[in-house]
Amino acid sequence: MTAPVVVGTPRQRRCGGPGREKAERTLAPSPEDAGSPHRTGTRGDRGRGRTSGGGSPRWHHVVVLDRYREVLGLPGAWRFSLAGVMARLPIGMTGLAMVILISSGYGSYALGGATTAAYVLAVAIGAPQLSRAVDRHGQSRVMLPAVTLSGLAGLGVAYAAAHHAPGAVLVVLALVAGGAQGSMPTLVRARWTHVARSASQLHTAFAMEAALDEIAFMVGPVLATGLASAVAPWLPLVLASGVQIVGGWAFLAQRETEPPPAGAPVRGDGAGSLLRIRVLWLVFAAYLMLGIVFGGVDVSTVAYATELGRPSAAGPALLVFSLGSFVAGFVYGARRWRGAPWQHFAAGTVLIGLGAGSFFFATSIEVLAGLMFLTGLMLSPTFVAGQTLVQHLVPAERVTEGFAWVATSINAGVSLGSSLAGLGLDRAGSTGGFAVTLAGAVLAVLVAVTAAPTLRRRVAR
Repeated sequence: MTAPVVVGTPRQRRCGGPGREKAERTLAPSPEDAGSPHRTGTRGDRGRGRTSGGGSPRWHHVVVLDRYREVLGLPGAWRFSLAGVMARLPIGMTGLAMVILISSGYGSYALGGATTAAYVLAVAIGAPQLSRAVDRHGQSRVMLPAVTLSGLAGLGVAYAAAHHAPGAVLVVLALVAGGAQGSMPTLVRARWTHVARSASQLHTAFAMEAALDEIAFMVGPVLATGLASAVAPWLPLVLASGVQIVGGWAFLAQRETEPPPAGAPVRGDGAGSLLRIRVLWLVFAAYLMLGIVFGGVDVSTVAYATELGRPSAAGPALLVFSLGSFVAGFVYGARRWRGAPWQHFAAGTVLIGLGAGSFFFATSIEVLAGLMFLTGLMLSPTFVAGQTLVQHLVPAERVTEGFAWVATSINAGVSLGSSLAGLGLDRAGSTGGFAVTLAGAVLAVLVAVTAAPTLRRRVAR
């Protein structure tokens, strides 16, 4: 029996009636889902698309991009997805831009790091709260003022740093910028749960967005470092803040694809913190461990390349990491894969852990880059499976908040991993940094193996 995919409360206009429906919606299985024992697996693909005359299966004649044409052809889909790409570009720029500007202007990496840490911490704390408000009151009502405030605070950091304001001013402005930023990838995915008409479409959409997330991490750092060195140290942060406002408004102005607000939950029916759902802690813990891996990899790779006398090689190596995830995201979304989401999530986490653990044993920057690319191939599929799990485990009217907690878990792990790797680097060089990555990888594997039976039982309900 195919498990239902609960995706929220659609507008009743789809059924031809006015007003909004408060009931949960279950996506109808697509043709290729029929006959599949799992939500993400399929046996029906083999017979999909046959003509009445018994012709050959359609998939023999269909290119990979057909699934993406299908989801982007949904009403308003390509417009909000494109605006979402622009709106989340600052994710890969803002933190690095703050470090570059403050360290160059004040001659202090400590102040730059403290300001960036305040920003990241505020994002981690604020995003779930804003997402909870979004589920209750709607994306545009909550996030239009929030995105504007966040962008203006980012511009304030740039202005204050350019004029050598006290460090406390920079930290306060960074807290405001992070606290009001929210999670744009979460908002985009929430829209897909609203417009998708089948589990197959939602799978493809999530995979596509996971790949598009990597654009921010591939393009953002290049823009930040390039503009800072070629033009002025303040320009990357100004650009990131400006793009955040413009992209955010372009996305949020598209009201026709905005999920309807659910209102305040009734006591006993979805009320209270999502953290009361114990099984979610297993998913969030896995993401936290993976965040430690990512945070450790970033700083350790830079240190390793510097030790080899090739500091410029760190950027391409990290770019390859994101490139692997980018490629895998599109491939993963191009078809349905056998197995349930919990299986994909557990297996992917284990493979990421094993791959990241191998970084410790790299003998050259080229070997490290190769291992990063191979490990990166596991990232997007694992994240898509994890998001599908979260969507299934949380109440339909609080899916945005659930996705935000995923982002918070990763961000918290990245911050922790960066800090621990920094301590390791001070004591033992890149070996100490990659030791932190190895430890995070081992913990991620242990969490995934431990969580698999519980996730299987819970999703099978």
